[in-house]
Amino acid sequence: MAKVMVGMSGGVDSSVAAKLLIDSGYDVTGVTLKLFDGEDVIEGTRTCCSLLDVEDARSVCYRLGIEHFVFNFKELFREKVMDQFAESYLKGETPNPCIECNRHIKFDKMLRRAEELGYDYIATGHYAVREFDEKSGKYILKRPKDRSKDQTYVLYGLTQYQLSKTLFPLSSYEKPEIRDIAENAGLVNSRKPDSQDICFVPDGDYASFITKHTGAEIKEGDFLNTAGEVIGRHRGVINYTIGQRRGIGISIGRPAYVTDKNAAENTVTIGDESDLYKTEITVRDVNLISMDSLPEEMHVTAKVRYSRSEMPAVVKPLENGEVLVTFDKPQRAPAKGQAAVFYDGDVVIGGGTIK
Repeated sequence: MAKVMVGMSGGVDSSVAAKLLIDSGYDVTGVTLKLFDGEDVIEGTRTCCSLLDVEDARSVCYRLGIEHFVFNFKELFREKVMDQFAESYLKGETPNPCIECNRHIKFDKMLRRAEELGYDYIATGHYAVREFDEKSGKYILKRPKDRSKDQTYVLYGLTQYQLSKTLFPLSSYEKPEIRDIAENAGLVNSRKPDSQDICFVPDGDYASFITKHTGAEIKEGDFLNTAGEVIGRHRGVINYTIGQRRGIGISIGRPAYVTDKNAAENTVTIGDESDLYKTEITVRDVNLISMDSLPEEMHVTAKVRYSRSEMPAVVKPLENGEVLVTFDKPQRAPAKGQAAVFYDGDVVIGGGTIK
């Protein structure tokens, strides 16, 4: 009987993942990761990793009749996720901490811990499909049945080895089915809302978190128009995101949007919505899942935000290992630091960080 360690956040998805694996005959253990001091999570926010989430995961494991452990990965999480998030914002980027958490914590540190303890696989409650392709002899990552919950965007960094050791039990289910399974099993979190906030910034105030976390002095700087002319003063680059309209604090007589940030010059550029649209982006730190390399050019669909749909594009490898992505139609507000992920139909080719 194969042994599986299931990462359990306290939410309904990972809880049902554990139940489905038990029903399939696996020897299952639940594990909750202690990633930061979240005891003071603000009431009413939808995040994870709080003490209440640990108790929910423990309660589910008790109900399912399996062991439950808590692993303390706080130090690594601070270094690889929280520090990286703050540093990226200070550089004028818009990072995605969930991708870094998957890359360094769930599918690296947790997997290595599972192997040290004699487990054959790890499993998570992500909505994604992992298959072995006999023709290529490689594992592939595909979009799940429930397209509205597709989480392949944040999983593009997975390696062949990680995929070989990971199970995604929810791949063929839709969210309402998952809640029904949890309710029928008497799980305490069957109707628990999904997590939506960044776990270590539950109130969404990124600037306040960065200031407290790094101790950095956030200096005011110049607002520029798209011609490079100074048109006002801003409150610090970290207070703005590409595409932002509300709360900018400047009037130009028409709707104004943040179109660029330059942390080195401490400037924020303001323009019209039309200035947000880009046809080409360059992507660095590229990971290809089931291909050794890209051909000279490849027609794909690509997405530049988790909440966006994929759009037709051409990807072309550059000599320095980066990839040029040219969209058929201009895309709104691609932001430095976000991920661009490439698809061939339902199959995830790979992705990287927008440069």
